[in-house]
Amino acid sequence: MKQTSERAEAIALKALEFLVADEELLPIFFGSSGSSVDDLTTGATDPAFLGSVLDFILMDDKWVIQFCNAHNLDCADVLPARQSLPGGEQYN
Repeated sequence: MKQTSERAEAIALKALEFLVADEELLPIFFGSSGSSVDDLTTGATDPAFLGSVLDFILMDDKWVIQFCNAHNLDCADVLPARQSLPGGEQYN
């Protein structure tokens, strides 16, 4: 089910919060995405960057479950959120 872009961005912002709060996962995100601390601030308002955050979380089922548990979300909401953001229509 396709989500609204507003709902997708809200989920992605929560994913960004989740990454920032996880001192073990954040450096992995930086390493795999090439992002920096400064990018987190500017990226929070960029739907494409938020999509990359969800791409990262979606790389590991364990991360999806941890993220959803931390934010009281249904795990089934993460992929549709990603698909609703720029570049998500090509997600496999």
